[in-house]
Amino acid sequence: MLDTLLPILIFAAIALAVIGAGRRVRLWRQGRPARVDLFKGLAAMPRRYLVDLHHVVARDKVMSNTHVATAGGFVAAAVLMVLVHGLGLAQGVLGWPLLLASATMFVGSLFVARRRRHPPSRLSRGPWMRLPKSLMAFSLSVFLITLPTVGILPEDFGHWILAILLSAVLVWGLGEMVFGMAWGGPMKHAFAGALHLAFHRRAERFGEGNRSTGLKALDLDDENATLGVETPSDFTWNQLLGFDACVQCGRCEAVCPAFAAGQPLNPKKLIQDMVVGLAGGSDARYAGSPYPDRPVGEHQGSPHGPIVAREGKALVDAETLWSCTTCRACVEECPMMIEHVDAIVDMRRFLTLEHGQTPGKGAEVLDNLIATDNPGGFDPGARMHWAADLELPLMAQQGQAEVLLWLGDGAYDMRNQRTLRALVKVLRAAGVDFAVLGDEERDSGDVARRLGDEATFQSLARRNIATLSKYRFERIVTCDPHSFHVLGNEYGELGGDYAVSHHSTFIAELYDAGRLAFRAWKGGRVTYHDPCYLGRYNGEFEAPRNVLKALGIEVAEMQRSGFRSRCCGGGGGAPITDVPGKQRIPDMRMGDVQETGADLVAVGCPQCTAMLEGVVDSDADVRDIAELVAEALVDSAPSSAPGPALAQQPLAEEVA
Repeated sequence: MLDTLLPILIFAAIALAVIGAGRRVRLWRQGRPARVDLFKGLAAMPRRYLVDLHHVVARDKVMSNTHVATAGGFVAAAVLMVLVHGLGLAQGVLGWPLLLASATMFVGSLFVARRRRHPPSRLSRGPWMRLPKSLMAFSLSVFLITLPTVGILPEDFGHWILAILLSAVLVWGLGEMVFGMAWGGPMKHAFAGALHLAFHRRAERFGEGNRSTGLKALDLDDENATLGVETPSDFTWNQLLGFDACVQCGRCEAVCPAFAAGQPLNPKKLIQDMVVGLAGGSDARYAGSPYPDRPVGEHQGSPHGPIVAREGKALVDAETLWSCTTCRACVEECPMMIEHVDAIVDMRRFLTLEHGQTPGKGAEVLDNLIATDNPGGFDPGARMHWAADLELPLMAQQGQAEVLLWLGDGAYDMRNQRTLRALVKVLRAAGVDFAVLGDEERDSGDVARRLGDEATFQSLARRNIATLSKYRFERIVTCDPHSFHVLGNEYGELGGDYAVSHHSTFIAELYDAGRLAFRAWKGGRVTYHDPCYLGRYNGEFEAPRNVLKALGIEVAEMQRSGFRSRCCGGGGGAPITDVPGKQRIPDMRMGDVQETGADLVAVGCPQCTAMLEGVVDSDADVRDIAELVAEALVDSAPSSAPGPALAQQPLAEEVA
């Protein structure tokens, strides 16, 4: 009897899955066109799934092994089940690997069940709580119906009663594993996720050590181009596909600084709201953590309706979008490699460019950038006042230099001027041939772009590119990770391709080349804070630590450091929009510092310095790496002009 029932059940499930898949694809295709190499993406998908994605999943060893057993067992069992029980091919031979695959999947499902007994708060519940039972039903039923095919049990074992029972259990498993995968059940991520990896918006992310973190430019010359995202259908179709791939694991939620601070943002909920908008409806069935102080059931939308409404219910509140610090912690942790930050900035662009709805001091800052080329509205001619006694060489006078020192808008900030003066001292001690743009330098445009004002960003960027094109230099060095990122990763689309180094990287190179010597550190306990735009955005974690090691400092690492470093709260224009929460993000970060017992926190970003020094109840000192290096120089005598690099070992780039 099973020989008759099984092919019917298997091919009926496959047929329904194909119908559901077609429906799902139509939902994704409501989005705007995107250039994707379909065949190349499909060919690359196995490696992206088995290697690139697994690197992220493997950070949790238990769940990584569970995923390998459960997902690997399911894929193998599903294919072999079609061959053995659907088509009746080589049952005696293929039956044994089918038994092994289904048994492996069953073992994996036991670990899933164990995790779901007392799930962490970040995991969604609701339909997800039945998933372990469905995994067990599928794997166990496939295992049992395969036993007669390999001769372990007689072919007529249990007769028709057992056949009906096994078929019922198999239907349960098939319903979740195959039918639900295409129609929107908890296993939906397996179907959408595989295609998301194949047609990812940032295909350049895949491959060992690859990063792609620069925002995509808008074509402002195209009168028909959408200025940002107003409705779910304004996203590209592969962005919608990416939203649908969310597994609702909540790893993004667990690392989001805004969520932890009680601001109205939860990255997982945001992605699920986009899925609601994709299909139409409300968030009433959402089974995960809500936005802080925003109950579930208040949001609704449709593919062509506004995401943020001026009145009435909408998919997302504006405050949710403006809470994001763009730190990319969510993106770094996502096991499906979803691009949350891209989506948030796309939606901000519409609010800013089309409606001018930038909260807090956003409008004032953008007006200042337009009028004075700096967010503070300072006199552009005052950019170099802090260095009046340093006689810094100007590019306009020299025309070329080994290094172009990019000052950034910290040049107007008295606190960051100390960092810049320290860096100048270090460069001169190493005999570096450097020059600055002086009053020709403008804001890099980072703040404007993160606030959604793409037009102001591109205006600033193109003017900076025109200025830089007049001079010759080997690389740009800056102590501002935001300028470092924008100049190195986002100016390229507009025609500005530069070699850009963070000052910690350059100082490490100078030390390795023997051009700097330091006195031994005699201070207290030191920890190091990884700036988001240096670490997660650009993968530079080691150079700052190498500099501190060269100073004789043994870093007392915070629990959240490296790629999991907690944001200081200063990125993405967050201090400007100033969305209130239950606590401040920098307060939480200085709490991390306090746990290490450190007397001093070393930083490498002017915004991090400002945010962390603004914590009033902390005793830890905040110092930039350049300041620590300048104080430790063996020859600390200041020079009024850059000295020649006489008899000094060249940098690696110069040797090459």
